[in-house]
Amino acid sequence: MAESMKGLHRTHRCTELSTANIGETVTVMGWVQKSRNKGGIIFTDLRDRSGILQLIFEESDCGTENFKKAEQLRSEFVAAAVGKVEARSGAVNKNLATGAIEIRVKELRILSEAQTPPFPIEADSRTKEEIRLKYRFLDLRRPDIQSKLMLRSRVATKVRAVLAEEGFLEIETPILIKSTPEGARDYLVPSRVHQGKFYALPQSPQLFKQLLMCSGYDRYFQIAKCFRDEDLRADRQPEFTQIDMEMSFADVDDVIEVNERLLRKIFKDAIGLDIELPIPRITWQEAMDRFGSDKPDTRFGMELKNVSEIVRDCGFGVFTGALENGGSVRGINAEGQGHMPRKKIDALVELAKGFGAKGLAYLAINEDGGCKSSFAKFMTEEQIKKLVEAMEGKPGDLLLFAADKNQVVWDVLGNLRLEIARSLGLLDKNQFRFLWVTEFPLLEWSEEQNRFAAMHHPFTMPMEEDLDKLDTDPGAVRAKAYDIVLNGTELGGGSVRIFQADVQEKMFEVLGFTKEQAQERFGFLLDAFQYGVPPHAGLAYGFDRLMMLMTGADSIREVIAFPKVKDASDLLTSAPDIVDDIQLEELGIEIRAAKVEDAEE
Repeated sequence: MAESMKGLHRTHRCTELSTANIGETVTVMGWVQKSRNKGGIIFTDLRDRSGILQLIFEESDCGTENFKKAEQLRSEFVAAAVGKVEARSGAVNKNLATGAIEIRVKELRILSEAQTPPFPIEADSRTKEEIRLKYRFLDLRRPDIQSKLMLRSRVATKVRAVLAEEGFLEIETPILIKSTPEGARDYLVPSRVHQGKFYALPQSPQLFKQLLMCSGYDRYFQIAKCFRDEDLRADRQPEFTQIDMEMSFADVDDVIEVNERLLRKIFKDAIGLDIELPIPRITWQEAMDRFGSDKPDTRFGMELKNVSEIVRDCGFGVFTGALENGGSVRGINAEGQGHMPRKKIDALVELAKGFGAKGLAYLAINEDGGCKSSFAKFMTEEQIKKLVEAMEGKPGDLLLFAADKNQVVWDVLGNLRLEIARSLGLLDKNQFRFLWVTEFPLLEWSEEQNRFAAMHHPFTMPMEEDLDKLDTDPGAVRAKAYDIVLNGTELGGGSVRIFQADVQEKMFEVLGFTKEQAQERFGFLLDAFQYGVPPHAGLAYGFDRLMMLMTGADSIREVIAFPKVKDASDLLTSAPDIVDDIQLEELGIEIRAAKVEDAEE
């Protein structure tokens, strides 16, 4: 029978007590982790969000009624206990913050009874994630999940404090906005009042934060909910949180310097990490050439080497054919892996094919200096020697080569590099390597739309020295865009924005928008720009990704209180779900069954 807590007031959380409180009478409340009846004496571990505290019950201290109640305690019962803090009578438990004390209980109230949970409430649970997410309200009681979410709260508080010190104003932007399809799919919300019309949920506050700069607010930030209707991965969710900011009268260096100070302060405050400033910067081109990725993991080497000139005149058709088609030949050196079994090499070949390669060439250097290779017979000894020298190969190394268009070669070797590092245990979660990647391409060619698309968004400023290329060579134009990368994950990205009308008009033209289309989609922003717009720039972090890396989690689901799974559904609430017909009628929406052939497709 559940009891009332009337007359009781919690004086401390469990781990707020220590040996300094010995002799005090206190009141604690929480969940029963476990209870052990030793015959005449009962030991109960009480848990709250701060940790665990041991309660001790003896009938001579608490009386018969309270002792009988203590005998009923089971896992996850909610209890309140009044008692005196004592030095632990048994051995000190060094694994607990409160391992040197216990509470000798005088009064016990069972505030709530509990069914046996479907899995143990303990750290590092081995229970399948699907079950844990179905019972997320129980999963959230686990101490490792609670510590991650409490750290997230502390980081959010610190972000607000630091940005306030830097002169930023926290301003909320709308959740129901106009759909401006350019990039990922929008989530749409039907309007009851304006039937047949839809709001969109924001993929970011981009346009509104630029409007705030037009409105003179100078420095804006927001910890903002954003939405994208896209396929999920370990670091993706349909709804996610951004630390979003924008600055007026700012260029690249201004944004980077503010954010380096922000990162240094939040990492120091949250996990005691000292970030050495300035954070290294490399251009997008250098990142691709050295690492095959625009978000390179620099915790290990194994950098790409371009060997195109060395193999240009060799007899291996795979290499020469790629070069004749305007591609390149590049390789990585998996040091000390020359003994890798053929079965594992074949697995790497299949992995390479998954990223667009037709195959993968390899050369293993034996301990005696000889070579075992998939292509050596097509090259002279001198050519092989020069190739090994270019790759800085030595006895015991494994050299892997890809030959194709540059983007394919980068994708293949960039991902092989990560896969080999994972298999060799080179990805240390306790190591934090930050990097700025700058000067991204402004545009990328879309085969699907047969036109250029903005790599970031249509309001990204080109590098001033590349402006003349917008007419002659749009694909070569670099953007004043920058990403902050940590351990091979993009933490955040931003850019200097276009504020000149002629440059914005030219950008829309290159993207294939007519003036009418640009006005229809972005008219409210373009109109604002006619009334005096300052130069401005900004950046947004993926807050969930930041916390995933900061806590060493394997997935952002571990740092989000109520996450979705890979099909964007919520196992706890069964969302999305059907709605009542009357709701659909009010919205003027009719659900039609898909045609059989469409369903099969």
